[in-house]
Amino acid sequence: MSIVTAVSLRKGHHFSKTNSLSIRLLKGLGVDGDAHMGETVKHRSRVAKDPTQPNLRQVHLIHEELFDELAPKNFIVRPGEMGENVTTRGINLLALPAGTRLHLGETALVEVTGLRNPCIQIDRFQQGLMAATLDKGADGNLIRKAGVMSIVLADGDVRPGDAVRVELPAEPHRPLQPV
Repeated sequence: MSIVTAVSLRKGHHFSKTNSLSIRLLKGLGVDGDAHMGETVKHRSRVAKDPTQPNLRQVHLIHEELFDELAPKNFIVRPGEMGENVTTRGINLLALPAGTRLHLGETALVEVTGLRNPCIQIDRFQQGLMAATLDKGADGNLIRKAGVMSIVLADGDVRPGDAVRVELPAEPHRPLQPV
């Protein structure tokens, strides 16, 4: 079973987010009260390049299994600390195709837009963590493990313990790319 294990938000632009009992997703905007909420980009580096770009990073999701993978490498990471809004368990987020819809709780719906592209802020949080969230596939291509980004298609409240239901897009499936 795929579930939400934690939800997080933060008003200001900080790397980590604060865990909450619930978050409210707003269609076309993101997480109510979060610094990255909006129709256009809110990440400072992207705003500097072009503030009119659509915000494809309204909701950041990370699979809690990543924290399990990082622990033996001496990285202790808890939900929200890598800046995600929704922490999940039991779903391979990185293997989902672009356009996958995730039903979170009773009514919230997000569409996966792409991979989170890890940046230097991860190393400022814990030195060496950026490299630990990157890998090379058998084909030599870079694997980004720091979660997926999404947009909100339907309003709803999301809480720890909520079910996550996956709705795959029509084929052919497109692999996730960094957004």
